[in-house]
Amino acid sequence: MILGASRTPHIAMMLVVALFSGATMTNTATAQNPSDENAPATTATTPTTPPEVPRTDPIPPAVVKAVLGSEVRSVAGESMGRVVDVIVDQAGQVRSAVIDFGGFLGVGSRQIAVEWSLLRFSVGNIEPISVELTKAQVREAPEYKPGKPIVILGARARPAPEAEKRD
Repeated sequence: MILGASRTPHIAMMLVVALFSGATMTNTATAQNPSDENAPATTATTPTTPPEVPRTDPIPPAVVKAVLGSEVRSVAGESMGRVVDVIVDQAGQVRSAVIDFGGFLGVGSRQIAVEWSLLRFSVGNIEPISVELTKAQVREAPEYKPGKPIVILGARARPAPEAEKRD
């Protein structure tokens, strides 16, 4: 392995499975006009809307390219790794950064998808990016593997439609 050899970073254009999985559910309601008892019942179908995902402004490609390869440290100052990829959804919204944690010269490292909102950037990018995670949280996180379902560390849990309370 040649030290300093550059890898060509790429931007993954994937739909974040953890945020957008599940089938569209519909609710049906039956209503009758009380003034006309002989009229047939009408059925209204209304699709349920998924929980609102906070919107962020699209990040310019030049900014994303500047982030790739950047050093990442914990808020306590521990070296955590480097940003190796950025995951965006189909609308172009950045959802997470893939950080290469641990290892030495690429051996024994793990790539973890980390929620974008957990990253802190310094003004002018003078300081390394900081992440609001501990090494223990990273050790327990599932590894990011291209082409596999993505689990984002720090993603807010959203209840599945079938898990909603019924009265």
